[in-house]
Amino acid sequence: MKTLNFSHNDKMPIIGLGTWKSKPGEVYDAVLTALKTGYRHIDCAPIYGNEQEVGNAIRDAIKAGVLTRKELWVTSKLWNDAHRKDDVMPALQKTLSDLQLDYLDLFLVHWPVALQPGVMFPKGSDDFLSLSEVPVAETWQGMEAAVDQGLVRHIGVSNFKLERVKHLVENSRIKPEMNQVELHPFLPQDELLKGCEELGVHLTAYSPLGSKDRSSAIKKDDEPLLLEHPAVKRVAEKRDCTPGQVLISWAVHRGTAVIPKSTNAGRIAENLNAAQVALSVEDMQFIAQIGPEYRFVDGSFWAMEGSPYALSDLWG
Repeated sequence: MKTLNFSHNDKMPIIGLGTWKSKPGEVYDAVLTALKTGYRHIDCAPIYGNEQEVGNAIRDAIKAGVLTRKELWVTSKLWNDAHRKDDVMPALQKTLSDLQLDYLDLFLVHWPVALQPGVMFPKGSDDFLSLSEVPVAETWQGMEAAVDQGLVRHIGVSNFKLERVKHLVENSRIKPEMNQVELHPFLPQDELLKGCEELGVHLTAYSPLGSKDRSSAIKKDDEPLLLEHPAVKRVAEKRDCTPGQVLISWAVHRGTAVIPKSTNAGRIAENLNAAQVALSVEDMQFIAQIGPEYRFVDGSFWAMEGSPYALSDLWG
């Protein structure tokens, strides 16, 4: 399995199991199956509502001798209601308790959006805190403290535009090493990828298959279907693999980590085996031209009336 290099000679497996949208009652089996299948990278977040179950699966896999803790890379995230410096550590401790771990390999600021303590999703303007009230720099100090205390090995961000990543790199004591963003052929983010590479920051691709199973509340009726795009299917036929494997391999060939989600045992194995799918330069160029640009998770839920955030704040 190809890996991405981090500080202290740590290496993150480039393909991980995503757990966003994995339902309680299903995610335990999914994680345990993934670990038995050979996954060594699990991506989590408290807002997914399933970290306790993920933790149970990790615990049981380690107890059964499937792997050791040192062989596993676990990523989790800081939710938006814990952006004040003093709130970072309690949120992290809750995640560690739920996952039954002593430390995280990677801890990410989930969004550059701050909410009032205890607010999971805003219902109105009073639920928000602006970045002038709680700047990212304050949140980042809490993230750095987590590293100092040995509770986190590496820190990074998620859903950050290049300008914000660059500012953090240039103004932080401990540099971010990862930016997790939506990334697929409809949204290749070439400028962000190049810019982060120059800054020494890796990218992780979420929603690499198009995320058609996400909540209808954040879907549009006329969304393009990435897995059914003729160009993707054509390359899959050429390489004797599935469209999903093409999309995962596409991410790997670009040097980005990728975290496809599945709770189906066959699909879990299929996704991991995408690491063996070789795409040619011509394949990559062919896929890159499919267009049009489309963002499935557009962040509009943070830009409601009365919010201090606009989509231009998020994506530029």
